[in-house]
Amino acid sequence: MTRPHLSIVLCTYNGAAYLQPQLDSLLAQTRLPDEIVIADDGSTDASMDMLQAFAQRARETGIAVQLQRNPENLGYVGNFSAGLRRAEGGLLFLCDQDDVWRADKLARMVERLERDPSLLLLHSDARLVDAQGRSLQCSLFDALQMTPQEKQAIHAGNAFDVVLRRSFVTGATAALRRSLVELALPVETGWVHDEWLTAVAAAVGKIDFVDEPLIDYRQHGANQIGMRRRTLAMKWQDLLLPRGRLLSDEALRLKQLEAFLTRSGFPGSAERAAQVCHKFDHFDRRVAIGRLPRLRRLPAIIREARSGCYRRYGTGGRSMLRDLLRHD
Repeated sequence: MTRPHLSIVLCTYNGAAYLQPQLDSLLAQTRLPDEIVIADDGSTDASMDMLQAFAQRARETGIAVQLQRNPENLGYVGNFSAGLRRAEGGLLFLCDQDDVWRADKLARMVERLERDPSLLLLHSDARLVDAQGRSLQCSLFDALQMTPQEKQAIHAGNAFDVVLRRSFVTGATAALRRSLVELALPVETGWVHDEWLTAVAAAVGKIDFVDEPLIDYRQHGANQIGMRRRTLAMKWQDLLLPRGRLLSDEALRLKQLEAFLTRSGFPGSAERAAQVCHKFDHFDRRVAIGRLPRLRRLPAIIREARSGCYRRYGTGGRSMLRDLLRHD
């Protein structure tokens, strides 16, 4: 069997403070990549010097390296999208600048992807660490509060049902096939690249996960998107947040996904588009509920609960409480 061509897509921006341990971990992999595509988004710190030295080291081991500094800042979604387009591998691995990969990450994920050619996207758990790399005694999946039922649904090939409820794939842990990139890009406006790739992959094919932490996911003040275990106080504050704009923005994103699925024309696309439309209608009704005085919201919330939509597209009782308590 021909070995798959592996590409790591690493995006950087003023990441010199944490970059070197990540670079070292890439060259310490038990299965080395064939290519590393580095997209720097106009760093003004020492990142480029570190990347140039790393590129030389990587090339000496036989790894092809593309190192490009963007002439203008693209933002992290645009930067990852550009890097994915330049990568030549059949299997692509997203890589953040401030994490550290376990030495067997590539080998473990490649073995899983080779064993199941139907997988379009594979991700893993991660160990949450602080800025100094010390364990926060919490895994990424724990912080995301992934339930056994959600995990079972994903393993069973029903990830799209979970995607319609909430985000659960972190790009820094993800590997994907080139066919997914060719289908899904460009990322629709308002979507984060890993959310969009996950939604498309789950709609058109299969995604799964390795239930082990294959990276140290560093949490610090400069994270683009961070993660931590939610406390009771955080959960209470979450119930009171104004959500009208958030729900409206999510409804717009759903319309974009519905339009994509409708025009893509893959087998089952009409059914997937109908599912997305059903969630859009639910969110539209939730926006309307939030415009009502609080004392008049309860009948509408009860009707929505009886339809099963709060459970299907949200967190059940907690979503109902949000609609009852929030101010828009």
